[in-house]
Amino acid sequence: MRLRKVHGAKDLIAKHREYIIDNLDNEFIDLKSLFKNDNPIQLEIGMGKGQFIYTLAENNKDINYIGVERFDSVIVRALEKVIDNPLPNLMLIRTDATDLSVIFDHHLIDRIYLNFSDPWPKDRHAKRRLTNKRFLSMYEKLLIKGKELHFKTDNKPLFDYSVDEVLNYPMDMKYVNYDLHNSDYEGNIMTEFEERFSKLGNKINKLTATFKEDNNG
Repeated sequence: MRLRKVHGAKDLIAKHREYIIDNLDNEFIDLKSLFKNDNPIQLEIGMGKGQFIYTLAENNKDINYIGVERFDSVIVRALEKVIDNPLPNLMLIRTDATDLSVIFDHHLIDRIYLNFSDPWPKDRHAKRRLTNKRFLSMYEKLLIKGKELHFKTDNKPLFDYSVDEVLNYPMDMKYVNYDLHNSDYEGNIMTEFEERFSKLGNKINKLTATFKEDNNG
């Protein structure tokens, strides 16, 4: 999908370093120093325009949130939300999620969210899917032992692929649902894509999984 350039996005990001870290060089970031407290840190990878992570941060003041997005034309929309109403427990990071385990300390993240990730439908691009085993290995390094990975998508082939990847990795599947909005699941927060796709009648799929405690990978 081609992204539309947003005029002034780079300038706005550069002007508001109190809310956003521009880190395309993949430099190490000390997450604990960002928030100056010991509250749990949760991470959304590929946060888009930020509706999901912003709502979480607004509703859960005792949890710190980090939203990661690569494209300035997208993350700037989340930044605009934060500028209008700053939240002390939310920080945005513009970076490539190829290997966050070199950017963040290991076993520090309390929860990881993947929402409506790029499906990369061609087989030759499978390694780019954020639920591919190489990314699962990265999440295992980032998450505190026993903590959860949450994944949502309306793309059924991607969801089926993701379920298989989890089941074939040393992980425990905690929750699987192929029609989230018609289930008894409580507390769901919708992303911009989720609102759009559900209005079109697309079923929303969700899984939650943890890494096995005795896995040394």
